[in-house]
Amino acid sequence: MKLKVHSYESMGTYDGPGLRLVVFLQGCPFRCLYCANPDTIPYEGGKETDPEEILRMAVSQKPFFGKRGGVTFSGGEPTVQAKAIVPLVHQLHDQGINVCLDSNGGIWNSDVEELLSLVDLVLLDVKEFNPERHQSLTGRSNHQTLKTAAWLEEHSRPFWLRYVLVPGYSDFEEDIRALGEHFRTYKMLQRVEILPYHTLGVNKYASLGQEYPLKSVPLNTKAQLSSAEALFREYFPFVVLN
Repeated sequence: MKLKVHSYESMGTYDGPGLRLVVFLQGCPFRCLYCANPDTIPYEGGKETDPEEILRMAVSQKPFFGKRGGVTFSGGEPTVQAKAIVPLVHQLHDQGINVCLDSNGGIWNSDVEELLSLVDLVLLDVKEFNPERHQSLTGRSNHQTLKTAAWLEEHSRPFWLRYVLVPGYSDFEEDIRALGEHFRTYKMLQRVEILPYHTLGVNKYASLGQEYPLKSVPLNTKAQLSSAEALFREYFPFVVLN
């Protein structure tokens, strides 16, 4: 079964521990207003790729991974293609390569469950804790994302929590505190990453003939980021501001 690959990033440093080969897969059910890769959203598109090609690429880069690095499947939303990723994860593990999955946690089926049980680390993107604001921000409920986090905790699967701080959309103190209270006792949560809002994908919208939905939203100020970091640190000892 082939994978629909949008693009790759070699020697990535932001998508899991160490240096990583990041495989961006095509297709996503979310419609995040700030999406930096709108061209990865449609299920149509991407290059149909034999998993063996990705395996060869990963093995060739393995000397650079060291003890912590490896391969990260991102997107889009990689769990859209969970069935095709599962056998590849087995092959990567056979080569001693660490595998991470960067996911919004919004899809659930038996293939996704198997995939989550296999990967070494999940980078779980929680877009907003408040359900109504999450719906407005992504076009989808956060119900399954929170259920996915609970499954990871229950099944002793390590994960990082990633949170994009968008001014006026996901920077509300009451929502961050509610998230903190919800996750503060999770033993499998190893790290909380605050990702500043950016507009690096704006030119992609123009190239696609689309209007960027958040063009009036300013970037985070240093004060906003510092305040959010201090707030998260009230609940978690392992907060990182990327």
